Amino acid sequence: MKLNPISGQGFRFAPNFIEAFTQTLCGHRFVMYRSLVFTLSNLGRRFNYCVFSICIRNHVTPSSSKLTQFVNSLQTSELHTSSSKSVISWSPSFSAQFFSSSSNTFNEIQTIGVEKVGDHGDRSDDDNDENDEDEVTGLSSKDENLIQNTDRIVGVLAEFGDGGKEAKLKLEQCGITATRELVVEVLSRVRNDWAAAFTFFLWAGKQEGYSHSVREYHSIISILGKMRKFDTAWALIDEMKGDKTGPSLVNPQTLLIMIRKYCAVHDVAKAINTFYALKRFKFEIGLEEFQDLLSALCRYKNVQDAEHLLFCNEKVFPLNTKSFNIILNGWCNMVVNLGEAKRFWRLMSRKGIERDTVSYSSMISCFSKVSNLHEVLKLFNQMKDLSVAPDQKVYNAVIHALAKGNHVKEAFDLLKAMEEKGFKPNVATYNSLIKPLCKARRVDDARMVFDEMIQKGFSPTIRTYHAFFSILRTGEEVFELLEKMKITGCLPINDTYIMLIRKFCRWHQIEYVFKLWNEMCKNGISPDRSSYIVLIHGLFLNGKLEEAWKYYEEMKEKGFLPEPKTEEMLQAYTSARQTAGTPRLDTKDYQANSYNSTKNAKVNSNTSSHGKDFLKRPETRKVTREKGFSFWEK
Repeated sequence: MKLNPISGQGFRFAPNFIEAFTQTLCGHRFVMYRSLVFTLSNLGRRFNYCVFSICIRNHVTPSSSKLTQFVNSLQTSELHTSSSKSVISWSPSFSAQFFSSSSNTFNEIQTIGVEKVGDHGDRSDDDNDENDEDEVTGLSSKDENLIQNTDRIVGVLAEFGDGGKEAKLKLEQCGITATRELVVEVLSRVRNDWAAAFTFFLWAGKQEGYSHSVREYHSIISILGKMRKFDTAWALIDEMKGDKTGPSLVNPQTLLIMIRKYCAVHDVAKAINTFYALKRFKFEIGLEEFQDLLSALCRYKNVQDAEHLLFCNEKVFPLNTKSFNIILNGWCNMVVNLGEAKRFWRLMSRKGIERDTVSYSSMISCFSKVSNLHEVLKLFNQMKDLSVAPDQKVYNAVIHALAKGNHVKEAFDLLKAMEEKGFKPNVATYNSLIKPLCKARRVDDARMVFDEMIQKGFSPTIRTYHAFFSILRTGEEVFELLEKMKITGCLPINDTYIMLIRKFCRWHQIEYVFKLWNEMCKNGISPDRSSYIVLIHGLFLNGKLEEAWKYYEEMKEKGFLPEPKTEEMLQAYTSARQTAGTPRLDTKDYQANSYNSTKNAKVNSNTSSHGKDFLKRPETRKVTREKGFSFWEK
């Protein structure tokens, strides 16, 4: 039996594959697959055909000649490719070889500077870690005074503890004049420590000759919302309203930040309430504002709630292609649920909603992520038949799917065809090639794409470097690439350090873990909740129990909620120490301060002082879900 990647011809099944597959599942070996089916059904909900598709991929070899014919049909002239299809063996000295291919590579990067091209177009490689309000803005190397003042204040705030009394005193005595640029940079550096950030914000607001602007308010509101300090954030919004005679600093973006933060903690009811609060602030509520709400819900994986809201309000906000595309993109790229994406794709047709380039881009990206090259090419071909012009994001997704399917020659051919049709490759295009090439250990091909990207005037992004970090095998290579990454002006972020800490924990190289952690703090990157969780788990699994406990306490002091798994591990550890008769760690009434203790009896009296401490007081209640929406628990 044969199936084409485009028209249904070109795949070849292994002999007796279907029969063997059926006997395996239905016969005495079914138990082996039970856990696999359960796991996949959780990922794809009720769509257990995922198991079948995995087996199909393991027993199917796509016809390369058909793919080549398909790409060749996109243009009149014959395409030529400079890539080799042979798989290149792994080189242990990757870091040295990678950047030594061209002696001028780094000089070129430094002269280019950090390219301000967004990486959001790489739909097929979307990690969904966008944080518009929380991104670090780089300091200008020209303003040395600003850099020094920022470093001094961040150093003071790094010692924040005991309610911040000492930090407050040092801020009063530092003699630094508050400016708007300084406030924005400091808040950016300490954005993962809400107490320190809020203390600094209040201090700056009291300085003579200085008053906060909308930008500074938005920065601190975003930080407070991220740490679930919504009551404090609303108090600042009330402050922004000003006196009855003075101008109000509140704008629709202010409330949109709050909507996004509620969506991030899956409190849909509060997000909707904030949306309707636009009227209270005398702002218009139109289709654009409604679509912003849908985007915020989908961005943080509340796609089912967003879809329900869309149809509940169709009389107020008429259905259109853009609204449907928001929900479709949520199913395709945020939760990557192929079954729901297909259902919603069919629903668009039944509702008479026209599918545009963005619609096809989302579906192609979804099929690419689940490694279904056949459907990617089928949709791409369908676009041509229906005269729906593909845009750059569509080309990027198809190129990624081809490279991911080990059809590198065809990916390069399509890249050349894309250029001939007037679409210039961007950083996302090159990243769409580099990541699958690195994953396939085709280092020379990845290096060639990297060099071409530099020659075209683009600077590598975080995703570019993450792809190369994933295939490094020694600590020396990791730190060498980290240094070269800084030279290019592409500074590591929290996700970079999280990925590398995980890598070193797997390698049992704990000394490098601590080196990375110290370097992260020294570079002004404040550890977030994910950083602490990865570090604590890695230390615990490597037997560094005392260190794990230390960082666990530090994490709780900063107001981060630990994962239940973390809590369970450390509770088991302390219980084992007590049973063995070993002197217990200074847990400070661990059970009473545990976040799980709120479900049990009253808090011990010796922890009541912590309950009164403003910096340790929780501001959120538990949320229950009913009929597709979230509500406060009574």
